Amino acid sequence: MFEFGAFKGMPAPARLITLNIGAQTVGLAKFRVQTHGGLMLLDYRFREILADPAGEGTRPAQITTALREMLDEVGIKRSSVNYAVGAQSAFLRFVKLPRVEEEKIERIIGFEAQQNVPFPIDEVVWDYQVVGGGMDEQIQVVIVAIKADYLENINAAIEESGLRANKIGIATTGLYNAFRYNYADTTGCSLLVDIGARTTNLVFIEPGKVFMRSVPIGGSSITAAVAKEFGESFAAAEFRKKRDAFVSLGGPYAEPTDPEIARVSKIARSTMTRLHAELMRSISRYRAQQQGGVPERVFLAGGSSSMPYMREFFHEKLRVPVEFFNPLRNITAAESAPVRELTQSAHLLGEVVGLALRSVTSCPIELNLLPESVVRRKEMERRQPFFIMAAACFLLALLGWSAYFARAAQVTRQSTQRLQQKIDLMRLAEGRVDKLKKEATSLDAIATPLINAINDRSFWPQILQELNARLPESDIWITELAATSGEKLLGTGEKRAAETAPITRPAGSSPSVTGAKTSGTGLTVDGIYVRGLYMYNPKQQELVVDYFRNLAQSPFFVVDEKKPERVIRSNAVPSDREWAFPYELQLTLRRPMKFQ
Repeated sequence: MFEFGAFKGMPAPARLITLNIGAQTVGLAKFRVQTHGGLMLLDYRFREILADPAGEGTRPAQITTALREMLDEVGIKRSSVNYAVGAQSAFLRFVKLPRVEEEKIERIIGFEAQQNVPFPIDEVVWDYQVVGGGMDEQIQVVIVAIKADYLENINAAIEESGLRANKIGIATTGLYNAFRYNYADTTGCSLLVDIGARTTNLVFIEPGKVFMRSVPIGGSSITAAVAKEFGESFAAAEFRKKRDAFVSLGGPYAEPTDPEIARVSKIARSTMTRLHAELMRSISRYRAQQQGGVPERVFLAGGSSSMPYMREFFHEKLRVPVEFFNPLRNITAAESAPVRELTQSAHLLGEVVGLALRSVTSCPIELNLLPESVVRRKEMERRQPFFIMAAACFLLALLGWSAYFARAAQVTRQSTQRLQQKIDLMRLAEGRVDKLKKEATSLDAIATPLINAINDRSFWPQILQELNARLPESDIWITELAATSGEKLLGTGEKRAAETAPITRPAGSSPSVTGAKTSGTGLTVDGIYVRGLYMYNPKQQELVVDYFRNLAQSPFFVVDEKKPERVIRSNAVPSDREWAFPYELQLTLRRPMKFQ
């Protein structure tokens, strides 16, 4: 909870622009922040923007036009601005909450806002602030809401003039902050009466308490009554009011000699009498609901409070000291400021002073009603340094990679040049090597038949040695050997070849001619034909099978032990009448031999 006391300084821009959007006027002020933290008023301007409530649709355009004129006069093109909208455009409610933990306050206030704001909560911009209570007392909270579409329209009109919203409040909170800054030493209950065009804002101020209420009676109420009385347009009645109106004193005072002026003054008094009645009801409500005190003094503010005899009227009715609110008591004015006019219009500057204080000190009420468009813009501005840093880092990374790739390209070019020189030398060597390879190939073509002949000359001795080594020790011998090609004997006559035909022949194969070549370049020996005799012995034919099994272990022949019938041929049946019996073996070489 904010404790009402001295203001605390905080960093602020050197120049401040504040703006008050009233129902019928626009006020703009330019301040400078002094070195000790105070404010100096440099310049201010006022413009009337709307005379007839029927022309509300032209209000945003009038605001933009008026702002551009005032900005040109004070020498401002673009700037951030704190501005306030009229209390008649906002919904303000004071609510009391039970004393709860701080983390639960926000949820309770959200519920209270939904219950008290007379619009769907998603169609308004709202904010709240704790303004009293705590400890053992109930917490007092002020809730302020404004229609989002209305605020967006006003903000668009302001931004079209070149200003950008920084903080947005309402007129009554600006007045309250200005009062607390300038009248901090005031004790007791004070009543600030801000008489505007359409409403009168009442601000009850005393130590530890604040209460605000708006009454729908103001300067336009007098204008409307004058227009009805004289049958004039609103604009003509407004002109007549400004020219002739004053608050009639009533009683023994003499009336003006001009009957029309007398009629206008009576209308003004009648309207102010209605306002006085509303004011008394507000005092009673403040005392009953807020347990506040009776106002000990009254301060007048707002454009309509300037009407002649307004101060005397309220002094007569309320019987308490009445004076005009001076928001410049603790604020200096620059020599360039219109000092003479300030003495007459200082009471109109309460809102703009309170808005300027929002940027230089901690204020009692700091509601901020930012529309969605401004929130998005501020979020983008808050992120902008990060985006800039990210872009800078990205550019630095690109520059770094560019430098890296440039250096890499340079190194690559240098390496390529060195490699190219080596490649050129290697190509010369490659040419010489290719030439030598060709010479070697031609020599190999000549030498290969010779080498093969040298290697193959041991073929038959190896075969003979292998056949002899695998032969059983006794009772069997070899009588004939012949080479075969394609299962045909080589080097024998046709008759002999028919007599010693191979044991098996693949199905479908045609008989070969003795001595036929198996390739176009020479003769291939792929088998050995063995013929011999075995003696009458206890094993008889099993002796040939033993020889067959021995040959199955030979690295020179391909022999399947499970199929001896493919290798062995023996038609003789052993008997005791003969001493020897023939046998034949057809052996396939593992490595066929090719002869040129």
